Amino acid sequence: MKIHQYERLWLVGAMVLIVGFILTITYGSVGLGISMVDDEADALAPGDIGEDERFEEPRVEQVGENQYEVYVVAMTFIFQPDPIEIPAESEVTFYVTSQDVIHSFTVVGTNTNTMVIPGEVSTLTVEFDDPGEYGVICNEYCGSGHHDMEAQLFVLEDGEFDLTELEVEADEAVALDEEIELTATVENRQFDSIEETVTIEIGEESFEETISIDGEESENVTVTVDADDLEGDDHDWAVEVTDESESGTVTVGEEDGTDTDGEHDAGGDGDG
Repeated sequence: MKIHQYERLWLVGAMVLIVGFILTITYGSVGLGISMVDDEADALAPGDIGEDERFEEPRVEQVGENQYEVYVVAMTFIFQPDPIEIPAESEVTFYVTSQDVIHSFTVVGTNTNTMVIPGEVSTLTVEFDDPGEYGVICNEYCGSGHHDMEAQLFVLEDGEFDLTELEVEADEAVALDEEIELTATVENRQFDSIEETVTIEIGEESFEETISIDGEESENVTVTVDADDLEGDDHDWAVEVTDESESGTVTVGEEDGTDTDGEHDAGGDGDG
């Protein structure tokens, strides 16, 4: 059967379009790493999220060389953690779950987008090569505050990124003849060693110490101050390291347990 030249051109063109559509769909579903929420995984009760070791502390965690995991909890009308900070030229896997209703986790300007369903954990793996700032929004209507549900994702230069955590133990009250003791614990959650400067202020006293912390280790910095150097009163303290800070107040009382207003601090229950 003889096929006219123009019919042959239409047939070839149609075949090219069909192959193009197939390649586009295949690339969109496989090449971009898009996957459906896995409903075969163990269900996670929304009320138990705070007790699940993955989500009890929403965070960024290093799991390999240039590989990170981010555990995100969506709830009306916020994302935790916020902001999210990750290093450039890294591969990041997001694990996202919802505490209440259906949300979405969408990084504006990228193909990072997934529905977030209560009881399920959505997983996305993305590569961020260049530093930049991105918005994170919810694309699923989740209530009256839906339009305000957003967060920030910062992709940082290697020298600007760290996973430093700070915890502080400090006396709440001491007598004039005692010492005020404050201990700052700095944890390095990265694989590589880091050097940090810890600044501590208690009343008018100020201390600064630079420490080296091995990967996945922590170091303590402890300072003591004679309470009688500060006199009886409430005194503020503050600890700062990198972008982390903690603050509080210590009360300095009289040697006999009487505070500066002349009131006696009860040591137990009594009738008179």
